[in-house]
Amino acid sequence: MEEASERITQHFSTVLLINKDGHVDRFMGTDTVPPSVDPASSVLSKDVVVSTEPAISVRLYLPNNPPPSSLKLPVLVYFHGGGFIIETTASPTYHNYLSALAPEARVIIVSVEYRLAPEHPLPAAYDDSWAAIKWVRAHFQGLGDEEWLNDHADLTRVYFGGDSAGRTLLTTWDFDTGSVLFLPPLLS
Repeated sequence: MEEASERITQHFSTVLLINKDGHVDRFMGTDTVPPSVDPASSVLSKDVVVSTEPAISVRLYLPNNPPPSSLKLPVLVYFHGGGFIIETTASPTYHNYLSALAPEARVIIVSVEYRLAPEHPLPAAYDDSWAAIKWVRAHFQGLGDEEWLNDHADLTRVYFGGDSAGRTLLTTWDFDTGSVLFLPPLLS
Protein backbone atom coordinates (compact mmCIF):
# COMPACT_ATOMS: atom_id res chain seq x y z
CA MET A 1 0.00 0.00 0.00
CA GLU A 2 1.25 3.46 -0.92
CA GLU A 3 2.29 5.70 1.97
CA ALA A 4 0.54 9.07 2.34
CA SER A 5 3.87 10.87 1.96
CA GLU A 6 4.32 9.19 -1.43
CA ARG A 7 1.00 10.46 -2.80
CA ILE A 8 0.86 13.95 -1.28
CA THR A 9 2.63 16.83 -2.99
CA GLN A 10 1.63 19.66 -0.64
CA HIS A 11 -0.33 19.76 2.59
CA PHE A 12 -1.84 23.05 3.76
CA SER A 13 -2.61 22.46 7.43
CA THR A 14 -6.31 21.76 7.95
CA VAL A 15 -7.44 23.42 4.71
CA LEU A 16 -6.37 21.22 1.79
CA LEU A 17 -3.83 18.86 0.37
CA ILE A 18 -2.63 18.47 -3.17
CA ASN A 19 -1.97 14.92 -4.31
CA LYS A 20 0.79 14.04 -6.76
CA ASP A 21 -1.84 13.10 -9.34
CA GLY A 22 -3.14 16.70 -9.13
CA HIS A 23 -6.30 15.85 -7.21
CA VAL A 24 -7.10 18.36 -4.45
CA ASP A 25 -8.73 17.32 -1.18
CA ARG A 26 -10.38 20.17 0.75
CA PHE A 27 -11.13 19.73 4.45
CA MET A 28 -13.25 22.82 4.98
CA GLY A 29 -15.43 25.19 2.98
CA THR A 30 -17.01 22.39 0.97
CA ASP A 31 -20.50 22.14 2.54
CA THR A 32 -23.23 23.63 0.37
CA VAL A 33 -26.84 24.76 0.70
CA PRO A 34 -29.17 24.50 -2.31
CA PRO A 35 -30.95 27.61 -3.55
CA SER A 36 -34.40 27.85 -2.02
CA VAL A 37 -36.83 30.03 -0.11
CA ASP A 38 -35.04 30.88 3.13
CA PRO A 39 -37.27 29.83 6.06
CA ALA A 40 -36.08 32.69 8.30
CA SER A 41 -36.19 35.61 5.85
CA SER A 42 -38.42 34.30 3.01
CA VAL A 43 -35.71 35.42 0.57
CA LEU A 44 -35.76 33.59 -2.73
CA SER A 45 -32.48 32.33 -4.14
CA LYS A 46 -31.48 30.61 -7.34
CA ASP A 47 -28.32 29.68 -9.21
CA VAL A 48 -27.78 31.05 -12.71
CA VAL A 49 -25.12 30.07 -15.24
CA VAL A 50 -23.21 33.09 -16.53
CA SER A 51 -20.80 31.15 -18.74
CA THR A 52 -20.22 27.50 -19.57
CA GLU A 53 -16.63 27.97 -20.75
CA PRO A 54 -15.19 28.75 -18.36
CA ALA A 55 -17.82 27.60 -15.87
CA ILE A 56 -19.04 30.73 -14.07
CA SER A 57 -22.25 31.05 -12.11
CA VAL A 58 -23.94 33.37 -9.66
CA ARG A 59 -26.43 32.85 -6.88
CA LEU A 60 -29.18 35.47 -6.89
CA TYR A 61 -31.04 36.56 -3.77
CA LEU A 62 -34.38 38.35 -4.14
CA PRO A 63 -36.24 39.70 -1.11
CA ASN A 64 -39.73 38.28 -0.67
CA ASN A 65 -42.45 40.59 -1.96
CA PRO A 66 -40.18 42.73 -4.14
CA PRO A 67 -41.62 46.11 -5.10
CA PRO A 68 -43.44 46.51 -8.41
CA SER A 69 -41.17 46.76 -11.43
CA SER A 70 -41.59 50.54 -11.43
CA LEU A 71 -39.77 50.64 -8.05
CA LYS A 72 -36.67 48.55 -8.67
CA LEU A 73 -34.15 47.51 -6.02
CA PRO A 74 -30.44 48.35 -5.90
CA VAL A 75 -28.02 45.53 -6.69
CA LEU A 76 -25.18 44.25 -4.51
CA VAL A 77 -22.60 42.20 -6.40
CA TYR A 78 -20.89 40.12 -3.71
CA PHE A 79 -17.62 38.15 -3.86
CA HIS A 80 -17.16 35.43 -1.23
CA GLY A 81 -14.01 34.89 0.78
CA GLY A 82 -11.96 31.77 1.37
CA GLY A 83 -8.41 32.68 0.40
CA PHE A 84 -9.15 31.82 -3.25
CA ILE A 85 -8.98 28.10 -2.29
CA ILE A 86 -12.13 27.29 -0.27
CA GLU A 87 -15.78 28.36 0.10
CA THR A 88 -18.44 28.98 -2.51
CA THR A 89 -21.56 31.05 -3.07
CA ALA A 90 -23.47 28.01 -1.81
CA SER A 91 -21.52 27.67 1.46
CA PRO A 92 -23.85 27.84 4.47
CA THR A 93 -21.87 30.81 5.81
CA TYR A 94 -22.45 32.93 2.70
CA HIS A 95 -25.90 31.62 1.82
CA ASN A 96 -27.25 32.35 5.31
CA TYR A 97 -25.54 35.75 5.54
CA LEU A 98 -26.77 36.93 2.14
CA SER A 99 -30.28 35.54 2.75
CA ALA A 100 -30.45 37.70 5.87
CA LEU A 101 -28.81 40.74 4.23
CA ALA A 102 -31.05 40.99 1.15
CA PRO A 103 -34.28 41.94 2.97
CA GLU A 104 -32.52 44.10 5.57
CA ALA A 105 -30.69 46.15 2.94
CA ARG A 106 -33.59 45.89 0.43
CA VAL A 107 -31.24 44.82 -2.37
CA ILE A 108 -31.00 42.09 -4.96
CA ILE A 109 -27.75 40.24 -4.37
CA VAL A 110 -25.64 38.69 -7.10
CA SER A 111 -23.15 36.39 -5.35
CA VAL A 112 -20.35 35.45 -7.74
CA GLU A 113 -19.01 31.89 -7.94
CA TYR A 114 -15.43 32.07 -9.17
CA ARG A 115 -13.08 29.18 -9.88
CA LEU A 116 -10.78 28.20 -7.02
CA ALA A 117 -7.04 27.67 -6.87
CA PRO A 118 -4.96 25.57 -7.03
CA GLU A 119 -6.94 23.83 -9.79
CA HIS A 120 -7.48 27.22 -11.42
CA PRO A 121 -4.55 29.49 -10.54
CA LEU A 122 -4.94 33.22 -10.35
CA PRO A 123 -5.95 35.24 -12.32
CA ALA A 124 -8.89 32.83 -12.95
CA ALA A 125 -10.87 34.24 -9.99
CA TYR A 126 -10.33 37.78 -11.29
CA ASP A 127 -11.35 36.83 -14.82
CA ASP A 128 -14.49 35.04 -13.60
CA SER A 129 -15.49 37.93 -11.37
CA TRP A 130 -15.05 40.44 -14.15
CA ALA A 131 -17.13 38.24 -16.48
CA ALA A 132 -19.89 38.18 -13.86
CA ILE A 133 -19.82 41.98 -13.56
CA LYS A 134 -20.14 42.27 -17.34
CA TRP A 135 -23.04 39.79 -17.22
CA VAL A 136 -24.85 41.99 -14.69
CA ARG A 137 -24.18 45.01 -16.89
CA ALA A 138 -25.77 43.21 -19.85
CA HIS A 139 -29.08 43.57 -18.01
CA PHE A 140 -29.01 47.36 -18.22
CA GLN A 141 -32.42 48.61 -19.38
CA GLY A 142 -33.91 45.13 -18.82
CA LEU A 143 -32.22 43.61 -21.85
CA GLY A 144 -30.45 40.63 -20.26
CA ASP A 145 -31.46 36.99 -20.05
CA GLU A 146 -32.24 36.88 -16.31
CA GLU A 147 -35.81 37.87 -15.37
CA TRP A 148 -35.07 38.74 -11.74
CA LEU A 149 -32.56 41.37 -12.82
CA ASN A 150 -34.70 42.62 -15.70
CA ASP A 151 -37.83 42.92 -13.56
CA HIS A 152 -36.48 43.98 -10.16
CA ALA A 153 -32.95 45.43 -10.44
CA ASP A 154 -32.10 49.12 -10.66
CA LEU A 155 -28.78 48.96 -12.48
CA THR A 156 -28.16 52.65 -11.91
CA ARG A 157 -27.60 51.66 -8.26
CA VAL A 158 -25.03 48.86 -8.25
CA TYR A 159 -22.78 48.26 -5.24
CA PHE A 160 -19.89 45.86 -4.73
CA GLY A 161 -18.92 43.97 -1.62
CA GLY A 162 -16.94 41.01 -0.43
CA ASP A 163 -14.80 39.65 2.34
CA SER A 164 -11.31 38.20 2.48
CA ALA A 165 -10.42 36.99 -1.02
CA GLY A 166 -13.63 38.56 -2.32
CA ARG A 167 -12.57 41.94 -0.98
CA THR A 168 -9.15 41.44 -2.55
CA LEU A 169 -10.83 41.02 -5.94
CA LEU A 170 -12.45 44.43 -5.50
CA THR A 171 -9.24 46.24 -4.62
CA THR A 172 -7.71 45.50 -8.01
CA TRP A 173 -10.37 47.22 -10.12
CA ASP A 174 -10.52 50.95 -10.66
CA PHE A 175 -14.09 51.77 -9.73
CA ASP A 176 -13.38 55.51 -9.77
CA THR A 177 -13.91 55.37 -13.51
CA GLY A 178 -16.00 52.19 -13.27
CA SER A 179 -19.24 54.11 -12.71
CA VAL A 180 -19.35 54.29 -16.50
CA LEU A 181 -19.59 50.50 -16.47
CA PHE A 182 -23.36 50.64 -15.97
CA LEU A 183 -24.15 53.54 -18.29
CA PRO A 184 -25.59 52.67 -21.70
CA PRO A 185 -22.87 51.68 -24.15
CA LEU A 186 -21.70 54.56 -26.30
CA LEU A 187 -22.46 54.31 -29.97
CA SER A 188 -19.52 54.71 -32.31
